[in-house]
Amino acid sequence: MPIYQKLFCSHFLAVLLVSGSVGTYFYFSAVDSLSTNLRQRLKNSAALIGQALDAGPLDSVRGAGDVSLPVYRQYLQSVRAFCRTNPDIAFIYVMRREGREVVFVVDSDESPGQALPGRVYPIRLAALEAGFTRPAVDDRLQEDEWGVFMSGYAPLRDGGGRYLAGIDMRADEVENKLRQIRLSGLVSLLGSVLLALLFSRWLSRHFVNPIQLLISRCSAIAAGRLDQRLEDRSGDEFGHLIQAFNSMSGQLASSNREKLSVEEELRQSRDELELRVQERTAALLKSNDQLRHEIAERQRVEEALAVAARTDLLTGLLNRRAILEHLEYQIVRCQRNFEPFCVILADLDHFKDVNDTYGHDVGDHVLRQLAGILQGSCRQQDLLARWGGEEFLLLLPWTDLAGGLVLAEKIRSLVTPELLPAGRRDLSLSCSLGVTVYQPGESLDGCILSADQALYQAKRLGRNRVVAAPVASPSEGEFPDRS
Repeated sequence: MPIYQKLFCSHFLAVLLVSGSVGTYFYFSAVDSLSTNLRQRLKNSAALIGQALDAGPLDSVRGAGDVSLPVYRQYLQSVRAFCRTNPDIAFIYVMRREGREVVFVVDSDESPGQALPGRVYPIRLAALEAGFTRPAVDDRLQEDEWGVFMSGYAPLRDGGGRYLAGIDMRADEVENKLRQIRLSGLVSLLGSVLLALLFSRWLSRHFVNPIQLLISRCSAIAAGRLDQRLEDRSGDEFGHLIQAFNSMSGQLASSNREKLSVEEELRQSRDELELRVQERTAALLKSNDQLRHEIAERQRVEEALAVAARTDLLTGLLNRRAILEHLEYQIVRCQRNFEPFCVILADLDHFKDVNDTYGHDVGDHVLRQLAGILQGSCRQQDLLARWGGEEFLLLLPWTDLAGGLVLAEKIRSLVTPELLPAGRRDLSLSCSLGVTVYQPGESLDGCILSADQALYQAKRLGRNRVVAAPVASPSEGEFPDRS
């Protein structure tokens, strides 16, 4: 921000703060006085109406069907007459307290929105509640289905704290009375702003004009015209600044001539150096590109070899070597944490008939389909591998024998002749499964042998079934109590 604007803003804000503070004080005092006066008038008017109306006859007015009663007609004419005497008043009404509810008794409203006797007023207002026992008035504008009002309340004579008279003044009437005060405050504020603008402009230019002259000469020096000089006319601090400026201008002109000579020499040396750097950089970039390509190719080959060493080519599942590593890890974890795991061996029944009848292409298709069924049946933590031929092995961590049997039965039920391609489903296709749970202290080979023996038992019993390996007696294979 330029100094002129800073000086202008500071003086403008100072003058505006003083005059605005005084004006604001008187404005808010006037607004507060008007608001207090309006509220006092509403309270007093409600009190006068409350004393003018007797609550006794109103006990007979209970509902909308009582509007034809003479007492209702008499009170309705009275409140409407009161309402017409003051154009600032929107509505005058009488309310009665019935238990926890407040209902209308008489309403001066002459429109179709008139509140008939017995209609419940749903809004709970502190001033309204107080109006049953003493004169009261809203502390702010309130909104209901009839509009936005400021209201006064007072108890009716002989009402026993059950009746009150209410007066509503519309919000626009309150605003009309405040508008004149706002207009006066606005005129005063505009006058303060104008005074602050004129005074701040005059005072800021008195300081800034000498500075602007100095800025223009400095700008000329920055553009390369170093022979700039100023005349000292002030004799004050600005005069000393101008003398220092003239001395600086002379020294800059001399230094500039020396600088141009040195720059020319540096430019020639730089051009030669840049040429050599470019040649060397090009050679290094070419070598780096070749090296990155060789490294990337080697990494790709290593990753492909690693995947091929652990993956079955036909199904994309883990191979025997990979699943054996996971089984060994599970045995170590089980022995340390005493958490069970299950092993399931699944084998397609009569798979040789598929290969002999339709060929190995269809057999490969069936194996891939079965791999998809097994993969879809596994949980996120389960591991699936092709064990060999048409055999698949499932490793179920954190699973006891009962859980393994549930999953094995689910897999068995999903294996159907539909695994064969369309038009080649005349063979009966099913799956046999052997399930075992690892026994503490058992070897890996022993665990797999148990599952294999269970699978053999399923085959021997007629295939298309799930058989569980026998579990050791509690003294031999029970997991210790970790509690």
